[in-house]
Amino acid sequence: MIEINNLYKSFDDNEVLKGIDLQIDPGETIVIIGSSGCGKSVLLKHIVGLLTPDEGNVKVGGQIIDKLNQNELYELRKKFGFLFQGSALFDSMTVEENVALPLVETKNTQSKKEIEKLVSEKLELVGLPGTQKVKPAELSGGMKKRAALARALITNPEYILYDEPTTGLDPIMSNNIDNLIKELSEKLNVTSVLVTHDMYSVKNVASSVAMIYDGKIYFHGSPDDLLNSKDKIIVDFIERTCK
Repeated sequence: MIEINNLYKSFDDNEVLKGIDLQIDPGETIVIIGSSGCGKSVLLKHIVGLLTPDEGNVKVGGQIIDKLNQNELYELRKKFGFLFQGSALFDSMTVEENVALPLVETKNTQSKKEIEKLVSEKLELVGLPGTQKVKPAELSGGMKKRAALARALITNPEYILYDEPTTGLDPIMSNNIDNLIKELSEKLNVTSVLVTHDMYSVKNVASSVAMIYDGKIYFHGSPDDLLNSKDKIIVDFIERTCK
């Protein structure tokens, strides 16, 4: 379980988070929405301990993240997979080397053959079999997202964080990525947190939705309740986003 309690964060005079309260249950797929600059990605960075709260705290599995020492935080982060907005693949590496990187960086004790087998399994899982020796430059945008997702899955995480997973993709490929996220969430029973501005992703993958407005959680509920809301702030946001 991820618990976010009265979380505040400012950058100089810019107050971004102004008392965020949110609980994310095990196995849940929650989509976090809000206007650009509202603090969605800032919230994700707090969940993995990349940022420290000004006030409040984030608990993962009962552990308060900013109270952990470096070794404890390092161990906790092994439970997370992260899909970056731009995929963040290293161009100088093959797909296989990119996907295996988290295991290499954590000095995993598995043999080279075992790692190769794991990489092959994860690439198969995301629909990219046989791409091990390909360089990222040879992949389409959607294939890069899939390769990055295979890397996020390589450590068999309990939690997967997605930062704008469909940004820059055409509608068909966006829908394919949404379906893959939903399929993996159900198959692997991981807790998934998506930050997005894509309302189609909300409809496609979310078991719940949280909307950040003015630094706080303005709405938290089901996708249907969000999409059927008559609240002016929510209606205006959806209309702007779907243009």
